[in-house]
Amino acid sequence: MTLKRYLNNPVLSREDVPELPPRLVDASSVFNPGAVRHDGRTRLLLRVQTRGRESLLLQAVSDEGLRFRILPEIVELRGLEKVSGTVFHVYDPRITALEGRYYITLALDTAAGGRLALARTDDFRRFEFLGLLGKENARNGVLFPERVGGSYLLLSRPNTVRPPGGGALTGDRIVLSASGDLERWRRIGEVMSGRPHFWDELIGAGPPPLKTREGWLLVYHGVATHFAGAPVYQAGAVLLDLDDPLRVLARTRDNILEPRETYELVGQVPNVVFPSGLVTDRADAAGFAPLDSRAWLYYGAADSVVALATATVADLLAACRA
Repeated sequence: MTLKRYLNNPVLSREDVPELPPRLVDASSVFNPGAVRHDGRTRLLLRVQTRGRESLLLQAVSDEGLRFRILPEIVELRGLEKVSGTVFHVYDPRITALEGRYYITLALDTAAGGRLALARTDDFRRFEFLGLLGKENARNGVLFPERVGGSYLLLSRPNTVRPPGGGALTGDRIVLSASGDLERWRRIGEVMSGRPHFWDELIGAGPPPLKTREGWLLVYHGVATHFAGAPVYQAGAVLLDLDDPLRVLARTRDNILEPRETYELVGQVPNVVFPSGLVTDRADAAGFAPLDSRAWLYYGAADSVVALATATVADLLAACRA
């Protein structure tokens, strides 16, 4: 398998979550982290779930990316009250370093349905809620780490598919949108769709795409739904053209990570690896990740814990072309 699990997984579990009464006592789970390198350390923005099934955002930091300490403070988004109607949950953050600032795409459960939103921070102490990324029912929104052709770019997954057996709407395609100001977005087109009957029938973008000299490397999740039991969440990768990310250059035939370990198979939602955070150990002067650099993928396992798997950039690119 392309991605190699960290031997001491999971890197974070509910036992690592500090008590922050009255809102957070005896947490039920911690999962689906956004990740970034900041001030020489790896920083995670975590989805923490209470026993009342409320989703809260907390941070964790690590000097070497392996042993994390969760900070004893709930992340508050200043300006969230601008969203009309009730917001039930804010969750699944992805972090993009862009033009000297840090942007966070978020999923919101609202009275009107699922929405994507954007927040920003300069120092990971104060977080500003910027607003919704459109009125569409969508999830898995990620920003590119730089403008392409003068525009900011956003990948997202419209929620238009009702899963087998019912449940909340999900999606089977990743689309690309562009903006000149991070506020008004226009749909450009569809990047890719799911492959019925195989491992990635339903899909969604994972962490923000990584810039390589061969193209934009995007890790995504795929869901196999054609089994009699629970759906199986896995990870794959796709290579997009640097100048035209609608153009798919290569895509993994097989998954690059699937649920095999107990912490991935057993939990709140069994059979889940959900890639959401990706950092590399270095980039060249032009911002490209070298082939021999190592990618550190942080993922949610069984909607219960945070785990880590690694691979070289060259290995991930080779998997796309296999």
